[in-house]
Amino acid sequence: MRLRLDGQTVAATATQTGLSAPTVSAAWKAFREGGWQAVPVRPRGRKVGQAQRLDGAAQQALCARLAEQPPAPEAAWSSEGVAEALKADGHKISPRAIDHWLEAHDLKPSPLLLEGLERHRSVTGRWYRHQAEPVLERVRRADGALWQGGVRVSQPGEALAGEPRRYQLYLHGKRGKLYSRCLAVPPRAEDYLVLFNRLLDQADGKPVVLIFRGAWFDRVQEIGGWLQEHPDFRLLPWPASS
Repeated sequence: MRLRLDGQTVAATATQTGLSAPTVSAAWKAFREGGWQAVPVRPRGRKVGQAQRLDGAAQQALCARLAEQPPAPEAAWSSEGVAEALKADGHKISPRAIDHWLEAHDLKPSPLLLEGLERHRSVTGRWYRHQAEPVLERVRRADGALWQGGVRVSQPGEALAGEPRRYQLYLHGKRGKLYSRCLAVPPRAEDYLVLFNRLLDQADGKPVVLIFRGAWFDRVQEIGGWLQEHPDFRLLPWPASS
């Protein structure tokens, strides 16, 4: 409710809190009609024993799948996609269990918050107004595809001390849906190019814009050449100072 009172949209509030948009809308309606006392507050989280535990073999298979390229045309793995692939390997794991495993291993980055960014008096706000917003508007008018993504290194908590470092190449699609690959070494140029090509293939001739955080490709000749050859794919690097 405080986020909504601060002017955040339902979608932005849902992203920041991890609640669904209908839950946020219902709580907002209750608040407007009856104040704080009317907002239904219930304990969050799962009951003890409710989570599906992944044994060692299942975790090993999951990590191996996440390091591979998914079947075309997918650019990276969704929880549903990797669950289906693991089922073929003999591991019956639900997408929800995979989501919880990703979260526990610091592999569930949140989408960037673009709502209201044009009003910010900051480096990121100026970048959005002058570089990002004109491109996003052109792609929207052409009914193109809007994606967010990035590359990062996972930082598991103390409970997972000794876990290997994972380099995550990730995307956020519609409604913040997460797609990712998790590698033992930093992604190479070919990993990025497969990602870009598949996003362009999925667009079926329409333009694509990808806001990307964590890597800058100005000096990567292969990627720079590919971007010049594919003007329908616009890559917008997130400002380094953000």
